[in-house]
Amino acid sequence: MTTFPLLAVLLLALAAFAGLLLPRWPHRRPPHNNNKTTTTPQTSTTRQTGASGQAVAEAAAGKRANTRAAWLAIIPTAAAAILATWLAWDPGFAYLNGATTSRPTGQTYGTIVTGGIPISLTLQADNLSSILGVLVTAVALAVQVYSVGYLKDDPRYPSYSAFISLFTSAMLLVVYAGDLLVLYVGWEIMGLCSYLLIGHWWEDRDNSRAAIKAFLVTRLGDVGFLFGIFVLGTAAGSFRIADVVSKVPEMSAATLVTATMLLLAGVAGKSAQVPLHTWLPDAMAGPTPISALIHAATMVAAGIFIVARLFPVFLAARPTLDVLAVLAGLGMLGAALAALAQDDLKRVLAYSTVSQLAYMAGGLAAGSDTAAIFHLLTHGAFKALLFLCAGAVIHHVGSNLMTQMGGLRRELPVTFVTMTIGFAALMGIPPASGFFSKDGVLLAMDDALTSGGLTDAAALLLYGCALATVAVTGAYAARAWLRTFFGEARTVALPEPEPGTAHIVDVTEAPRTMLVPVILLAVPALLLGFAGELHLDLGVAAISIVLAVLGAGVVYAFWRSDPLADPARLLGPLRGPCERAFSVDALYAALFVRPVLALARLVVRTDDVVVDGAVRGSGRSARGLSGVLRLAQNGNVQLYVSGLLAGVLLIAVGAVVFT
Repeated sequence: MTTFPLLAVLLLALAAFAGLLLPRWPHRRPPHNNNKTTTTPQTSTTRQTGASGQAVAEAAAGKRANTRAAWLAIIPTAAAAILATWLAWDPGFAYLNGATTSRPTGQTYGTIVTGGIPISLTLQADNLSSILGVLVTAVALAVQVYSVGYLKDDPRYPSYSAFISLFTSAMLLVVYAGDLLVLYVGWEIMGLCSYLLIGHWWEDRDNSRAAIKAFLVTRLGDVGFLFGIFVLGTAAGSFRIADVVSKVPEMSAATLVTATMLLLAGVAGKSAQVPLHTWLPDAMAGPTPISALIHAATMVAAGIFIVARLFPVFLAARPTLDVLAVLAGLGMLGAALAALAQDDLKRVLAYSTVSQLAYMAGGLAAGSDTAAIFHLLTHGAFKALLFLCAGAVIHHVGSNLMTQMGGLRRELPVTFVTMTIGFAALMGIPPASGFFSKDGVLLAMDDALTSGGLTDAAALLLYGCALATVAVTGAYAARAWLRTFFGEARTVALPEPEPGTAHIVDVTEAPRTMLVPVILLAVPALLLGFAGELHLDLGVAAISIVLAVLGAGVVYAFWRSDPLADPARLLGPLRGPCERAFSVDALYAALFVRPVLALARLVVRTDDVVVDGAVRGSGRSARGLSGVLRLAQNGNVQLYVSGLLAGVLLIAVGAVVFT
C-alpha cells in the first residue's frame, strides 16, 4: 500500500499521454480517388461518390478514435478510484469522525539537492488526503463516463479526455504530496489543464477569452502562493509538510502571518474567493462536464484543501484567520445574491460554488477544519450532480438560459428526480448530505462567537452573512428548480432545415452514459451526510432549515403569482447590480485593465517613435550623406581630372604661401 499514491498519480499521467498519442495511431489516410477528370456526366458522379466515401471513411476513423480514447481514459481512472478507495477505507472514516492524528501511508522516492533546502520527493496518504483522493477520482470517473455521451461526435474528444486524466493526476499529486514544492508542481499543472479544457471550443472567441482569464487570474494568486511556500520553507529549514508543521512553535508571528497571507492569495485564486473569484463564472464557457470537474473535485477544492493541510500554521496566524473570515462572509453572501439574478443555469451553479466554498473557508476561519472538509466532500457530490444534470437539461433544450426551459419534469423524469436531490442538498434540507455538513460549518461559526478564535467583529460578520446566505441559497435553488422543471414548456422556434431534411426534436432522456453517472452521484448527494459523526445542534439546525424554507417560500410565492415572470424580481432595484455580480469585473477593468492597456500603448508608442525613430533617423542621415558624396561620383572623367588638378593647385599654393 505504500506505493498506492504513486501508482494512482502515475496511472492517470500515463493515461493522459496515451490518450494524446494512441487513439489515432496508426494514422491511415482514406483511399484517394484516382479517376481521371473528364467532362462527362459520369465523371461528376464519380467525383461525388469519391468525396462521399472519403467523408464516410473520415467519420468512421473519428468514431474509432473517440471510442479508443474513451477506454484509455475510463479504465485508468476507475483503477485509480479503486486505489484511492483502498487507501481511504480506514483513515478516511477516521477523519470524518473527528480524528486529527494519522499514520501516513507512503514513502520518499528521492531527494533533489538544490544547493540550499532540498526537495523531498514524498507521496503519502493520511486521514485528510486519503478521503480527498476518493472524492477526486470518483468525480473524475463520473465525468469521464458522462463525457462519452455528451461529446459523442466531438472531433477533439481524444485530447479532451486526455487532459481530464492529466487534470486528475495533477490534483492527486496535490492531495498526496508530502513536500510543498512537489505539491506546487501539481498545483501549476492543474492551472494549465483548466486553461486547455475551458478553452476546448476555442473557435468561439468568448471561450478562448474565458480560458485566458482563468489562467491569468489564478496565476496572479499563484505568485503569492509560491512566495508563501518559500517563506515557510526557509523558516522551517525544509519544504516537507510534516517538518513545516512541527516547526510552527519556533516561528515568529510576523513570519507566520506573512507566509499565510501569501498562501491565502493562491487559495483565493484557485478556490475562486474574493477578490480573485471573477474567473469562475466565465469558466462556464467550457463543456459542462468540465464545469462539474472544476467545481466539485479539482481546482476549487485545492485551495480549501491547502488551508486544511496547513491548518496548524493558519491557527497560529490569527490575523490571517480574521482576513479569511471577512472575505468568506462577504463572498458567500455576494455570490449567493448574484446567483439569484442569473438567467444562465450554469452561471447560477457557478456563483453557488463561490458561495459554498466561502462556507468552507468560513468554517476554517472559525477553527474547524473537519467541518469544512466534510462540507467539501458533500459539496463535491451534490455540485457534480447538479452540473451533470444541468448538462443533461442543456443537451435536451439546446440552451443554457432558463427563459427557454420549463415543464421539463415530464420529459426528463430521471434528471428531474436527481437534480431535485442535488438542490435539496444545496439548500441543506434533511436528510440530504448538505444538511449535515452545512450544520457542522454553522455550528463552528456559532462557537467562534464565544471561543475567541476570531475577533468579535469578524466572527459576528461571518456568522451573520452565513445565516443570510442560507436564506438566499434556498431562494436561488428554488428559483432554478421551478423555472427549469415547472410551469409551461417554452416553445423555441427551430431554424428552417435544409431542403429534404426533417426537423428532429429530442424528447427523450439523455444517453445512458450520461444518466448512469448522474444516478450514481445522487446516492452520496443524498446519504453521504450519515458517513461522518453526527454532531447536530438542534437550535442551529432548526434556524438553518427555517431560513432555507423561508427563502424558497418567498420565491415560490412570487413564482406562483406569475409563473411566466422571473421570481428574481423580488430583488427590486438590487436585481441589476446582482445580475452584473456587483460590477466587480468592470471595477477591475477600470482600476487595472485600462491603465495597463494605456501603459502598453504608451510603451509601444515610445518604442515606435523614440527607439525606432532614432534607428530610422540614423538611416535617413546616412542615406542623405551618401547622396552628397554621390554627387562627386557621377562617372564624369573630366570632372574627376578637374578635381584632381584643383587639388594639386591648392596644395601647390598652400606650399608656397606657408613655406
